[in-house]
Amino acid sequence: MDSSFGPLDAIAFVVFAVLIAAAMIIIVSLGQLPGRLARKWEHPHAAAINVAGWVGIATGGVLWPLALIWAFLPFSAPASAAPREDRNERRAGDIDADANPQGSLHPFPASREARS
Repeated sequence: MDSSFGPLDAIAFVVFAVLIAAAMIIIVSLGQLPGRLARKWEHPHAAAINVAGWVGIATGGVLWPLALIWAFLPFSAPASAAPREDRNERRAGDIDADANPQGSLHPFPASREARS
């Protein structure tokens, strides 16, 4: 039996190394994908989506599809996320601030003391 390292063995070794490198690049790219999409679209849970993507890859792809779906889910910004000047602007249909000095959405005063 010949145990020498020939040119075909070298080519096989290079091909195997390239395949391993390509697999690692694909795994890293897939692990980053949900987090990158969430950050690109300014998702409020971008950090959690990023972690779920990496944990999903580390567990053999169990959580990765969920992280990808989570990154694609629509979200709405909470009212407190709006800039202060936008929150204080009056819009059509708003309750008149002079008629309701307490600032609540209810059109009537909260207590009897507020009526007098």
